[in-house]
Amino acid sequence: MTRSPVTPGRTDPLDADETRALEVTRRFGIIGALLLAFGSLGSGAAPVLNPVLEIPVLRLFTRIPTVSVAIAFTGMGMMVIAWLWLGRFARPGRNRIASQGQVLRTLVTWTLPLLVIPPLFSRDVYSYLAQSEIVRRGFDPYALGPAEALGVGDPFTAGVSNMWRDTPAPYGPAFLEIGSWLTGIAGTNVAVGVLLQRLVALVGFGLIVWALPRLARRYGVAPGTALWLGAANPLVLFHLVAGAHNEALGIGLMLAGLELGMRRLAVRVKGEPPPPWVKGEFTFIVLGAVVISLAAMVKIHAIVALGFFGVMIARRARGRFTDLAAAAALMLVVFVAVTLAVSFGTGLGLGWVGALETPSKVWSWLSPVAELGQLGGVLGIVLGLGNHTGSVISILGLLGYGVAGAVTLKFLWDSFHWRYRPIIGLGVSLGAFMMLHVSMQPWWLLWAVVPLAAAAGTSRFRNAATAVSAALALLIPPTGSPFDNRSFLLHQAFAAAVIVVGLMVLVAWRLSPMLLSRPGRSPQSDAPHTGGRPTADS
Repeated sequence: MTRSPVTPGRTDPLDADETRALEVTRRFGIIGALLLAFGSLGSGAAPVLNPVLEIPVLRLFTRIPTVSVAIAFTGMGMMVIAWLWLGRFARPGRNRIASQGQVLRTLVTWTLPLLVIPPLFSRDVYSYLAQSEIVRRGFDPYALGPAEALGVGDPFTAGVSNMWRDTPAPYGPAFLEIGSWLTGIAGTNVAVGVLLQRLVALVGFGLIVWALPRLARRYGVAPGTALWLGAANPLVLFHLVAGAHNEALGIGLMLAGLELGMRRLAVRVKGEPPPPWVKGEFTFIVLGAVVISLAAMVKIHAIVALGFFGVMIARRARGRFTDLAAAAALMLVVFVAVTLAVSFGTGLGLGWVGALETPSKVWSWLSPVAELGQLGGVLGIVLGLGNHTGSVISILGLLGYGVAGAVTLKFLWDSFHWRYRPIIGLGVSLGAFMMLHVSMQPWWLLWAVVPLAAAAGTSRFRNAATAVSAALALLIPPTGSPFDNRSFLLHQAFAAAVIVVGLMVLVAWRLSPMLLSRPGRSPQSDAPHTGGRPTADS
């Protein structure tokens, strides 16, 4: 037996009225995705040599930026509302719940319009292209920035944000090596390079969609619920798909590694003797660790998953400290082997280790640590001590790492002692590292939300994750730019979008009044919970 004995409980399919409401929700989201796609033509982070300018009719959007941003904002609002409505039918605790297939079909239809549009919400994809081109030309991306290695006038450098043109790459060698293959295909066509980078992100997105329902079944969470929160989440669609962020590949490989590693991992209940090892179990454990290590070669954050995977292995054995040490040693050996193979196999070496602090050069207004540091700098000026904002933020950043590390150690230890499921500890620990980083970005929180979506079944977590995801999804404008000297543009566009979204909601209400009524609850319990129950290591 390799699955958790916990099950999401028996539920019935949606009735006719609920199915109609779900169809209205799906269409509402499709219209939102289409509006976001068309709005992106004039409001997205387009290449300097924008191919849209050569397309009749569509190039009109580039000449009406305020209207384009308003259209994009309208699409964003409709997609967020559609996602919240979808959650009504995917929420556990109901007698009738949307099936995995219904949620998956909805997710696919919302994703399709976002596949061939300009990048949205940031210009990071141009950094990926420039740093990958540095690798292709035989330079060291961990020692040189795009401006130094390629030149300011290079097509790949032109799209990079000014703040990143002189900084080394903070990404793992596996990701940059893949990127170098793509820039070799794209040549100097930046637009093609963007689409190829989005293809890589879609591979990661596909891994998330593949792994989430499988992991959810192991933890007694309805697969449709996990897909709704972890894959249909607007943060995923906006930033991993439309924004083509490499978090998609990192998170996807991490989840796939966990699923593969647990594929034949035997279930052991606390207090019972360990089951005998079965054929192929150790092979899948090593395979899972290899895939997770590859995820760390894309984004180093995935390394945390190796610790909690080791706890799963230790608990599957006799649960002794020696079992934990043996599992940790196995994870370390696999990680070192994969790291050396990738680092030296790509010819990039270990320079990526020294470049991991590159993101800390920018202080995000969303980061609690950075904002606290800014406040400390202001107090220093008021008290006549001088402006020491940079020093304060550096100190607080180190303290943030320390706190996140302490949280991780606590959850590793508590998970080993069966107080939490290891994957819950993984999500919380990754969330701590993201929240306490001075450069925290909205999509970084997906490192926590996506794994927790597969295992955290309590209403408290779902409600908090839903509120945070919906709020953060609407905070960043589609271009990833504050529109310096034209800030009025955003206010006008947002006001127009609010009016249009309100009208569209009224139309949806006329078609299905159920969408705006208070959802009822069934007498079912809201199981499973995040910890306490001694079920399975997986």
